[in-house]
Amino acid sequence: MIPENPLQDEMIEVSPELKLKAADDIFVSELHQLILKNRQWLQHSLNWPQFVGSEEDTRQNMLSNRLLHQRGYAKMFLIVKSEEVVGVLSFNAIEPLNKTGYIGYWLDESHQGQGILAACLEAFIRYYSQQGEVRRFVIKCRVENQSSNRVALRNGFVLEGCLRQAEFLNGHYHDQNIYARIIDEGSE
Repeated sequence: MIPENPLQDEMIEVSPELKLKAADDIFVSELHQLILKNRQWLQHSLNWPQFVGSEEDTRQNMLSNRLLHQRGYAKMFLIVKSEEVVGVLSFNAIEPLNKTGYIGYWLDESHQGQGILAACLEAFIRYYSQQGEVRRFVIKCRVENQSSNRVALRNGFVLEGCLRQAEFLNGHYHDQNIYARIIDEGSE
């Protein structure tokens, strides 16, 4: 039995039609279909899509993310545009003592190039910096992933360096750029 979700109503409003909604069972089926629709494209940048088989896989992943969300070690939000799930924005990990959050994201291929991710990322950063939970926001992405690198730069992240052969994907080790944006209390 899946425990009740106290995060069910947790939401970050980005605009009247764009919201970030905390992971919840009501989104499992829609998210699963979105993953299947984008699997081939996602597999170019992420390792996990190959392991998503059934809707139950998606449900179990969401449940584990929800537990980490409740404990403050990760946060998973669904990007919802006009009541339709179009992607995911999350802290894949949070270091509470250091107030550092490692950001992950993906957006439905047909919704890219509309500024959705940039707007959501900005609202996400503002929300967690105002809460005082995170002050250092980090994005790590493969050097070859030009669109993800552009998202980081467009949202005011600074390239701190390159991690050599830091990501294993599709049978090869890849270099990763590491970007950070630091927001001290009262600076924004």
